[in-house]
Amino acid sequence: MPEPGSEPGPEPGRDDVDAVTRAVLTASRLLVAVSARSLAEVEERVTLPQFRMLVVLSSRGATKLVALADLLQVAPSTAMRMVDRLIAAGLADRQPNPANRRETLLRLTGEGRRTVETVTARRRAELAPIVERLRPDQRAALIEALAAFNEAGGEPPVPMDGTETSRLGWVTATLPTPDSPDSAEGPKGPGDSAEGRGRSGDSA
Repeated sequence: MPEPGSEPGPEPGRDDVDAVTRAVLTASRLLVAVSARSLAEVEERVTLPQFRMLVVLSSRGATKLVALADLLQVAPSTAMRMVDRLIAAGLADRQPNPANRRETLLRLTGEGRRTVETVTARRRAELAPIVERLRPDQRAALIEALAAFNEAGGEPPVPMDGTETSRLGWVTATLPTPDSPDSAEGPKGPGDSAEGRGRSGDSA
């Protein structure tokens, strides 16, 4: 019990939360740098938000614009501008929705899929040497800590085959296959609200 007149100490557990937050922020700077370098060779064609759209299309297959906007937490008008630029760059195209000929679906071209694979491979190539410099016990601890952190944030793990199929930081529900009835609708998340969609734009 604090003595009369003494200042109250920090909230129990708050120091740990602050320390972890600082550590995560520091790591995020490294990861952002790796992400930026991985896009260096394609940056004249693709910005980071546009690459995120390519990743979503890579994981989901043909997708409606409204679902794509919800997944990326941007306004449909912003998503449309991003799509137009990707189509102009030859990385995506439109196709009629077989279930509703009045709708169009967006999908990757072969060049778009190769871009996702190339950038992801570069990221893995940069991250692997960093991880190799850790001791085995540090690697095990990092796996456990990052798995818990990703779970708390709602981010699914990258598959064992190394393909990067998540939304790169957005909360994801179980993704249906492109042939399932819900594939054109998209999972629901924080971006379903107009407020959520307005938080992000087509800028690096």
